[in-house]
Amino acid sequence: MNDELKTGKMTNYRWIICGMLFLATTINYMDRQVLSLTWKDFIAPDFHWTDTVYGDIAAVFALVYAIANLFSGRFMDWIGVKKGYLWAIGIWSLGACMHALCGVATMWHLNLGSTQEMLQATGSVAVAISTISAYCFMISRIVLGIGESGNFPAAIKVTAEYFPKKDRAYATSIFNSGSTIGALVAPLSIPLLARYFKNLGVGNGWEMAFILIGALGFIWLGAWIFIYQKPEQSKHVNAAELDYIQQDDEVKEDGTTSQAAEEKSIPFIKFITFPQTWAIFLAKLVTDGVWWFFLFWTPAYISDVYGLSSDNPTAIMLIFTLYAITMLSIYGGKLPTIIMNRTGQLAYDARLKAMFIFAVIPLLTLFAQPLGKYSYWFPIILIGLAGAAHQSWSANLFSVASDLFPKKAVGTMTGINGLAGGIGSYCINKYSGRLFDYADLTQMQFLGFEGKPAGYFIVFCYCAVAYIIGWLCLKVLVPKYKAVSE
Repeated sequence: MNDELKTGKMTNYRWIICGMLFLATTINYMDRQVLSLTWKDFIAPDFHWTDTVYGDIAAVFALVYAIANLFSGRFMDWIGVKKGYLWAIGIWSLGACMHALCGVATMWHLNLGSTQEMLQATGSVAVAISTISAYCFMISRIVLGIGESGNFPAAIKVTAEYFPKKDRAYATSIFNSGSTIGALVAPLSIPLLARYFKNLGVGNGWEMAFILIGALGFIWLGAWIFIYQKPEQSKHVNAAELDYIQQDDEVKEDGTTSQAAEEKSIPFIKFITFPQTWAIFLAKLVTDGVWWFFLFWTPAYISDVYGLSSDNPTAIMLIFTLYAITMLSIYGGKLPTIIMNRTGQLAYDARLKAMFIFAVIPLLTLFAQPLGKYSYWFPIILIGLAGAAHQSWSANLFSVASDLFPKKAVGTMTGINGLAGGIGSYCINKYSGRLFDYADLTQMQFLGFEGKPAGYFIVFCYCAVAYIIGWLCLKVLVPKYKAVSE
């Protein structure tokens, strides 16, 4: 790096920044994944949870995350991403660690002497344990959701600062793949951590999983203080790299660039009047819940339908394989650039073409449940392909905001984007839990499946068509590139 600064050869510090965004997103997803990987086999027996209880807890997280996203984007635009990211990851790491205290808080509130007393409870006492513990976890999820809502608005804003438009989707796909890596590493570590500490007699095991994974955020926080500066202020970015980063800025007659004109913030209420806002909002609303469903319910799906607990070696390999497949999404961020280079199209128009391809791939999930009759590997592979398509779709949808909106508004628009995704996730988590309990209780039938498998098949059908609906929202509301101006 020092030699590059001296010789004038373009530095590549933007990729170090991208690496930090990748690590933050990895930790972000690991923190939110701890619950989904421990609730069915470690937590639910302690607290007498049903699918409905878990669905409600996941839905509360999604709703808080959604609402907080609306403000976190504006917060990042106001305070700047250096301080903003510190606040975000500090809060969500605290929230992650708070989960470990939920058992103690439940026993204290109900005046119970031991976890064994909780396990053996019946009747109204079991209902009270389930209810109080759910509220404790909801409080922890609220803190987690408030903090985690800052990750993507901050990361997208940093990407807009450090990368020209043509590279943003690729950079976004790289840091967004942290969600896949987080989901990939989580099943290899979290259930085994929980089992290890349970065998040691340290609580019931799941508590230490929350604490250890939550602590990773505090380590990242310390590194961010020293690594991040705006590109024009960073001693690690030389003139050549700065010119590359700012290549989209239009030079005016007075020698200033269009970036200066973008420094003025767009009033929040005005976002509602833009069709670009509604196109992104609706596309996110109908699709984001699909990924969150895969994230929060796949371990339960493997346990419910195939009888494999989360710490079972086969279950671990199934989840690992699923998220390994989703790593294909890194190429999805590159596809619009390839289209632009070959056709000369504008970024938005090329992105729409790429996103149509990503919208078609999830149709494969229509076959997940039927093929699951032959082997549990078939649904896992198909869900993995749908997950890869989602991540590619999501990376490009985030970049649509930076294509259509000025830099100063990107954080706010990304927050609105997150609000839409959170609402979609709230709905799919809340009603999936109720659907699965109802399907199990009534032995509901759907297209040849009975009970919980029928419930899962219904949700898979929605997941299959969601992206076609989302793509049509973009195409109808913003058929051609049209940038937002005040």
